[in-house]
Amino acid sequence: MPSKPVNGDQRGWIIPIGGAEDKETNPRILARFVELSGGTDADIVVIPTASRLKDSGTRYEELFRGMGASRVEVLDFDTRRDCQEEGRLARLAEASGIFFTGGNQLRLSTILGGTQVARSIRSRNAQGVTVAGTSAGAGFLSEHMIAFGAEGSSPRASSVRLAPGLGLTNRFVIDQHFRQRDRLGRLTAALGYNPFAIGIGLDEDTAAFISPDDTLEVEGSGAVTVVDAHDLQFSSMAQAGEDDPVCILGLGVHILIAGATFNLHTRRASAGRLATRKT
Repeated sequence: MPSKPVNGDQRGWIIPIGGAEDKETNPRILARFVELSGGTDADIVVIPTASRLKDSGTRYEELFRGMGASRVEVLDFDTRRDCQEEGRLARLAEASGIFFTGGNQLRLSTILGGTQVARSIRSRNAQGVTVAGTSAGAGFLSEHMIAFGAEGSSPRASSVRLAPGLGLTNRFVIDQHFRQRDRLGRLTAALGYNPFAIGIGLDEDTAAFISPDDTLEVEGSGAVTVVDAHDLQFSSMAQAGEDDPVCILGLGVHILIAGATFNLHTRRASAGRLATRKT
């Protein structure tokens, strides 16, 4: 369950990124993460556990240092035993920003899930620490995590498999590389199984900056597809065979680009600064 702020604390920002974010030409997503983590005072921990690439963590370490963060450290967890080490837990307790790289989200859930590291990160976010993740790291942030699934625009019972994620929030379920990998079907299938959460589909080089008051702001060059099942009228998921298409009625869909917002409490979308005022 998400940790709750105490003693007047305000929850930190939650920033899922759709993957393949611009790191060179216009790295506005990563730069904003650094700024929200403290700017020149930022103390950032990079967790590359999802990836098997040796340079995944060091690449982001170099990027964040180049953006002015005062301290950046890669903290990898290869085994569940690593998650018990006091030194690593103490390092997390010092961070003002925590960043998960991409890779395989099941490596994150199977290594970090249920450990003191996961509890610590939830607690730190509740105390105001910014937590971000890209690609697999984005999918892991919420309580409901898409473990894997099939591509395609039509939902089927077999389109998606869900697993518990980190649990910073239970308000949404994330899918990444959304338009590039044709993942509308598996995101809507996830909502067909349980319409409680809001579906957030993130294009590449696009992020949802979710503020402490649960307002989602879009940043980046692509779009965020918000699928809201609050007014769901019917789902045939319970009757569907493994490979059958699923009928889902009453979904609300919003396509948001940079400048647009969505309030996770009221479930209302806004054009934000995109709207032009009459003169």
